[in-house]
Parts: sequence; C-alpha cells; structure tokens
Amino acid sequence: MSPYSALCIRFVQVLVPLACISAVVPSPIEARETTTPAPIVVPASQNFEGNDGPWSSFTVRIGTPAQVVNIFVSTASYQTWAVAPQGCTSSDPAACSDARGGIFNRNQSTTWTPNSPLPNATNTFALSLEENLEGYTGAGEYGFDTVALGWEGSGGPSLNDQIVAGIATKAFYFGLFGTSRAHHVRLSDSAEDYVGLNPRPSNFTDYTNPTPSYLSSLKSQNMIPSLSWAYTAGNQYRLNGVLGSLTLGGYDTSRFVPNNLTIPFNERDIRDLTVNINAISMVSPDGGQPSNLLPNSIAAYVDSTIPWIYLPVEACKRFENAFGITWSEQMQGYPVNNTLHESLTTQNASVIFTLSNSISGSGPSVDITLPYAAFDLVMEPPFVRNSTRYFPLARAANESQYTLGRTFLQEAYLIADYERRNFSLSQCSWVENAQQRIESISMPINVTASEVSEGLSSGGKAGVAVGSVAVFSAFAFILCFFVIRRRRQKRAQKEEKDSDGSGSSTELGVNEQPREIDGEPHLGQELDGKPSRGQELDGKLCLGQEIDGKIHLGSEMEGSNKYAQEMAARDVAAAEMGTKDVAAAELPA
Repeated sequence: MSPYSALCIRFVQVLVPLACISAVVPSPIEARETTTPAPIVVPASQNFEGNDGPWSSFTVRIGTPAQVVNIFVSTASYQTWAVAPQGCTSSDPAACSDARGGIFNRNQSTTWTPNSPLPNATNTFALSLEENLEGYTGAGEYGFDTVALGWEGSGGPSLNDQIVAGIATKAFYFGLFGTSRAHHVRLSDSAEDYVGLNPRPSNFTDYTNPTPSYLSSLKSQNMIPSLSWAYTAGNQYRLNGVLGSLTLGGYDTSRFVPNNLTIPFNERDIRDLTVNINAISMVSPDGGQPSNLLPNSIAAYVDSTIPWIYLPVEACKRFENAFGITWSEQMQGYPVNNTLHESLTTQNASVIFTLSNSISGSGPSVDITLPYAAFDLVMEPPFVRNSTRYFPLARAANESQYTLGRTFLQEAYLIADYERRNFSLSQCSWVENAQQRIESISMPINVTASEVSEGLSSGGKAGVAVGSVAVFSAFAFILCFFVIRRRRQKRAQKEEKDSDGSGSSTELGVNEQPREIDGEPHLGQELDGKPSRGQELDGKLCLGQEIDGKIHLGSEMEGSNKYAQEMAARDVAAAEMGTKDVAAAELPA
C-alpha cells in the first residue's frame, strides 16, 4: 500500500467517527424542549350593542387599575382603540358612555406612556382605517398601556406596553379589536374603540422601528401556537341570540360547516382577506326561480370593522328590484319603513353568496347563505335623528370599495392564518347547545439550517446523521482518489524525465529533509519515512480539526489550486446539511 493510500485511509478513519459523534450527540439547544401553547378563546361580553346593529361585543381591560370597555372585532385593524372622554360631550345623550361601550381615561392609568414623551411632541395621529370609504375619518391620541382580554377572572391574556389610541370621532362609534397583520402603516394626524387582531406592526414616525400588534406580541411571548385567529360575529335572530366567537391561534369546529376552499392572501397586504364573489342570488322559501343579483364576478374585501356590504351600483339596483328597497342620498343607505319591513319578514327570502379563489369561478367554491333577518338592522343616533331600520347594502364608487362587512360575518366563519398567508370562509353551523371544540393552528415547519435539528424526530435526526456520514465518507474517498492519482502522474513524469537524463538526479535519502515549497513540507511527502497524518494537506491544520462544512483539503497541490477553488465554490456534503431541504421538509406542517 502506498503512503498516500495509507494517508487517505487514516483520513477517513479519523473524520468519519467524529462526524458520527457530532451528528448523533444532541446539542444543548436540541435537547431543550418547548411547550406549544393552546389557543386563546376570548369570551364575548354577553351584550348586543352598537348604533348600527346591534352586535355581539367583547370585553377588554385597559390600564392600571383596569378600565373595562366593550369593543367589536376588526379584521382590518391592528391596534387597540378606546373611546376617550372627549368622545362624549355635554351635547351628547346622557347615556353616551354606555352607548359607546365605555370610556378609557388615560389620566387615570398609572401605566399609560405617551407615544412620545418629548415636550411639544404630538401624540395625535390619523386612524388610517377605511380610508378608501367615505365618512370614516378621525384622529387618535396614541400611547402604550396594559391591555387584557376578557373580564376580570376570565383567564384572558394581559400584555404590557401595547398600542392604545384614545378617540373621540363618531365615525367609528364603538370599540374594535383588530386582527390583521400585513404591512407597515405610517400614522399621521387623525379614532374610537378598537383592539387589534391584525398582527401588522405600527409605525409612528418611520418604517424602521415598528411596534408589534397585540397578536404578534402574544405569539412572540409563546402564548398562542401561531399567528392565526378565527371569528364569527354572532347574531340576535338565531337560537334566541348567538354570541360572537373569537379564537386566537386556532378555531372552534362546532361553529362552522367545513369545506375545501382555501383562499390565498391578496398581494396587496392592506386588502389581504380578499375573496372572489362569483354569484349572488336571492332565493324565496317557496322554491321559485332564484334571482341573479350580481352582473359580474368581483373581488371583495372581508372587513368586520363596518356593517355594510359594498357592491357595484348595478348589483345594488338588482337588490332594489328584488327587495323593494330605495336608496337614500341623505342616509347614504337603504332605510326600511315598517310596512316594507313586515313584507320582507313575511317573504323571508335568503341571499346566497357564491365564493371562490378565482374570478372565473373555476376550482373549489362555497355558498354562504344569509336569511333576510341578517339584513334587518337598526341605525341609531348620531347617524340618524331617530332609530331607523335599514338594509346594510351600500353603493361602491369603485372596485376598491367592494366589501363584505360585519353583516356577512353573522353567517360566515372566518379563519385567517398569517404564517401560511391564507384564509377560509365557511357557513356557520347552528346547532343548539353545541359543545365548543377548539383546534389549534400549528406554526408551519420550514426546514432551514437552524430548524433541522429542532424540528425532526429522533428517528428523522438519526436518518439525517447516517445519510450525512455516508455522503461525507464518499466525498473523502473521492478526494483521496484524485490526490493519489495526481501524485502518481507527477511521479511517473518525473521518473520518465530521470530515465532520459533530463531531470534532476537528486533523490531524498533516509536522512534528508523533504523538498519544501515556500519553506513548508510539500503535500504528501514522508517525514522520517512515515506519513505525516497530523498535518493537513496544505501544511497548516490538523486532520479532523474542522467538521463544520468548511473543507480546506487540497488547497495547495503542486502549486495549482484549481481543484481547491472548485471545492470552495460549491456546497460540500457537510455544509449542505445546514442549508438544503432534506426529507423532513415533506413532513406535514
């Protein structure tokens, strides 16, 4: 056996066991177990409130000591808004505070911190919500405070230093808890009770230092399993009143009828929950011919912030003919008098929304059916002078206003997953006394260099280790093969030259030192008649010292570094274990 073959065999004998040990022995990070938290079910307040519904509300506690306010859920917002004392003035009815879900007074909270503590700095910014719709304007005074979900003793989460805006505008009359997460929003000058479900961050001055939303804070503190939520608005007309349902990090399987439609988020993050409406039809209980209420397919944004369903004008005109309603320019809506209300209640027609992933309607679809009772709402002051029934349909000025509002979510169950960037809409299930069944939405598994060791099972890790050792061993043998072949070729060339007298006649004797290049022993030469196995091929590092995927072997081969450059220019087997997808990537998320 040649000394070069012995050197390569020794090379494999040293490195392969080390590779096996490093692959099998768990690191401290790998050995550390983490517990996946359960979803958080936010209890409804037991009340139906608001001046454009009424609607099932939720309770939050803000500040220290806690001030209790009731809010609605906003699938478009990402912040917590609460009505400030300025929202109810001497000119408002005496019951203004109760009508708006309660008042949050920042001056009575010891944990309130203004957005900017600097003298003369502004803490008032535009709300920047529903800017594409007319009439939704206002400003909020922003700061940070403790926000807890649910009433005292309900077990809901409590987070410190959360964004809170105190508002006075009546455009957003009641409080909301925002669920959305998509893009950075610059706050400017211009609010009402809101709590943010949207995991988008907020930016008060620029985009370089965003503040996380409530949902993102829950996830970062390992209080929910994923950046996801599920919501339905509830209603008063079924089963003697059905409260709204809000689950963070999961969903309630008892509240909906499953289907196979999954909708990817819209490319425009500000309208992430956009679904295609392929058809809208009215169906009478007597089984007559359905009326087509939508001339063409449209894409609409699902937004529980507002009660309205915004549709093209032509579609609204077909609703007018089908239901006998009349557009009011003053109200910017469809008021319903007592006579018409009795007629529509007796008729009891239903409206079916057919939804899908595409404008063409190809692929999976789902029908969401709304009875007339879902459209039988009441508008209260200050939007109108006296209480007025209304049909929550609105004329859209352009396609950016097409919206399925809170009215729609009385009969639809919405699940949003911000890590997989998709959502689903399902028909609500109406089973009396149904038992709550909460399911988690797990965080998706993306196999990366840092996640391979953390995300695989013991068997999976062993398989990866064995595979990596096999690949590494094969690479070592191939490398040795090329080194030995190159050395033999050069020796043959030297012997050929020596035989014809053209080469040097000097030969190394047993007492002579090996030939040196730049003062260092040449690769593969023998010292004292023995292979120098503790020396790396470039004479600088011991064999087996680096098993981190950075192979420096063969960096100097008779003055040529071509092969070594090729090795550095590609990922070798050991390095690929940290960067390439392996079989574990096929495991279900």
